[in-house]
Amino acid sequence: MVDESLRIALAVLLIVLGIVGLLLPLLPGIPLLLAGIVVAAWAEDFRVGWRWLVPIFALGCLAYAIDFAAGAFGAKRFGATRQGILGAFAGALLGLFFGLPGVLLGPFLGALAGELLARGDLRAAGRAGFGAALGLALGTAAKLALAAIMLGLFLLARFASGT
Repeated sequence: MVDESLRIALAVLLIVLGIVGLLLPLLPGIPLLLAGIVVAAWAEDFRVGWRWLVPIFALGCLAYAIDFAAGAFGAKRFGATRQGILGAFAGALLGLFFGLPGVLLGPFLGALAGELLARGDLRAAGRAGFGAALGLALGTAAKLALAAIMLGLFLLARFASGT
């Protein structure tokens, strides 16, 4: 009983940290959320079943991929060249090392730099940077929606199993 209570407490902590991480990029939100769901399932001897956990894990992988690709996709939609798209992606990765400002500004600055190198046109570079920032915002919204679906599926499985 104590062991199960500790696992449930750990699961709740991981899920809460995961949700915080979805909003504050200093924490890896999706991986923490997934870890919390797995620990919660483990606490109850996986009564929810793998048929629920596998799709939840797949949604988590999709959310994680969206997190990195959103800025580059936004830059592309606003006419960025290949260098601008790669710059937005590189900016997203490098921004992780600079906390919240880096995560928010990284894709914009990366797309801007890539476009300036490719075209030398400040106006086109600004459009690509704006697209990267917009993509980042839309990606965050998609990530939040997927996280809500993941939690909803887990809770549905948990309470539908009758335990």
